[in-house]
Amino acid sequence: MKIKTCIAAALASFMLSTSLTLAGPAVVAGPGVNPECFAPWSADTKYYQWPAREGPYKVAIVNGFVGNGWRIQMIKTAKAFAEDPSMKDKIADFKVVSTGTDAATQLGAIEDFINQGFDAIVTIAVSSEGFDRVIRLADKQDVVLVPFDNVLDTDAVMQVNEDQLAMGRTWAEFVLKQLADAGKTSGKVLEVRGLAGNSVDRDRSIGINAVLDESGGDWERVSVVGNWDDGTAQKVVADAIAVHGTFDAILAQGGTTGVVQAMLDANHPMVPVAGESENGFRKLVAAHSDKGLKGISIGQSPGLVAIAMKAAVSALEGNVMPQLISVPLPVATYDQLEDGVNYWTDLPDNFFTVNEFPPCGVNITGPSIMAQTEADAK
Repeated sequence: MKIKTCIAAALASFMLSTSLTLAGPAVVAGPGVNPECFAPWSADTKYYQWPAREGPYKVAIVNGFVGNGWRIQMIKTAKAFAEDPSMKDKIADFKVVSTGTDAATQLGAIEDFINQGFDAIVTIAVSSEGFDRVIRLADKQDVVLVPFDNVLDTDAVMQVNEDQLAMGRTWAEFVLKQLADAGKTSGKVLEVRGLAGNSVDRDRSIGINAVLDESGGDWERVSVVGNWDDGTAQKVVADAIAVHGTFDAILAQGGTTGVVQAMLDANHPMVPVAGESENGFRKLVAAHSDKGLKGISIGQSPGLVAIAMKAAVSALEGNVMPQLISVPLPVATYDQLEDGVNYWTDLPDNFFTVNEFPPCGVNITGPSIMAQTEADAK
């Protein structure tokens, strides 16, 4: 009996010590808070709840790559939202760093912020894998880690994103319809890829090519890497036109202003173009749609960072949150563009036009974003 009692006591002691080392969110039943803003990705999405803690909070943004307009605007948007009246009193300390394209450097920066006692870390992951160690460390310290945009291939953290696969499919479906309306069911298409190694680039490309495959048409495909950057995309599209001649359509993940400029410089016929939500792209579509530039613009908004920040703070407040939060795709086609509404002639070409999320009470204005800098905030 004494032996059994000792074993039971030892087991209870082990269970207690183990429970003390297991922190992080609890998996709970839904629905979550504010489902109009924090919409679950699907009916199968699980829900998390962290222990509520008193604010204001220490929040860090750990960006990776910073070499294009989208990333620069994202950093400016994060800074602007941190100063927004709805958020300012909830943040005691706000830091922003960009670590480049090396995953180890980004992981080290995240670990550093965890060890400094930050409450939440919002990040665009350099890689969709390899974050297990920092996830465990964040859970151990009850730090809310929120990847967005380029998310991780795991359900172990709360994440915020638009459906990249659906974006790629929507682009391709639009282009094929425009071609079919012109009597074309086969031809040559140019795909302008994004930043290699990112889940966003991967999933968009899968969506594009799945629709091309499913169409049954004979599509000759040329692929170039534009890094979601206007200058890079303009150069690689110019090179592709010089080598391959005329394309029947172009599907560009980003850098779309540069894509169209390359077409104009080469006197390439205006053809259907699918692209991002750059202000310059929408200006060009509005100006040339009657000449054949039938464009679709879908915004992977830099404003996603604001939704990720809002989700992180909501989790710190103890609210029930979906593990994967879905932000609807903001779509504008050539026949829906209106100056002053969904593009602006008086704003720069590299300004991304979608930064308003009414269900979340988030509306970061162009002037407030442009007033910020892309420098690290230390």
